[in-house]
Amino acid sequence: MSDGFESPDDAATVVLTAVVARVTALSDRLGVPHAQVFDTGRLSVASGVPEPVVKALLSGRPAGEPDVQARFLQRLDLLRRTRLKPNGRKYTQQEIADGAGMSRQQAGALINGDRRPTMEHCDAIQRFFRVHAGFLTAEDPEALAGALQHTEQELLHKLADRDRAAAAAAHDPLERLLQDHGVRGIAWRAAQLPTDQHRDKVAEWLDMLLESVKRPES
Repeated sequence: MSDGFESPDDAATVVLTAVVARVTALSDRLGVPHAQVFDTGRLSVASGVPEPVVKALLSGRPAGEPDVQARFLQRLDLLRRTRLKPNGRKYTQQEIADGAGMSRQQAGALINGDRRPTMEHCDAIQRFFRVHAGFLTAEDPEALAGALQHTEQELLHKLADRDRAAAAAAHDPLERLLQDHGVRGIAWRAAQLPTDQHRDKVAEWLDMLLESVKRPES
């Protein structure tokens, strides 16, 4: 920080810290393991940030590649390794060049680090690999925060679904029974049993349980 103003990197770190706190709180409310929501491999693929840098940033340590071209090369390499063709192979330089609307020589120079990318190059390559704007250039804390914001939205949807189910259960004794006794979870487990005889036993138990509660007459 200088002259009372935050640098972009400082601001991105503040945003990241806030997102991590919100995701942590949501995962605790939903009972989702932290190891799942903060899976560093998944976050690395989603953000383009190298996994060691993801681990460092999540632990609160300063980390990241300050040079734009170096970040571009890291992210492009990750895209080529993780966004593959339907046959499981990497896209060739020619295929990237054709898809991004540039010559093979231009694509090769960018991939090999012999040419500094312009914003037009970045936009074209991002469109080709179908990733969001800024994927190839955003500072590492900003990129990681963006990936975690997607996780946050998924958790918020799960929380809303749970709250709706709880509200419905409060007005429906049968639904409340399904929630309180975990009947849906038991039925799912029953589907994994190896024989019909096993499943019939579970069905008998469910029938007895469900008969103990009747829906209110409309």
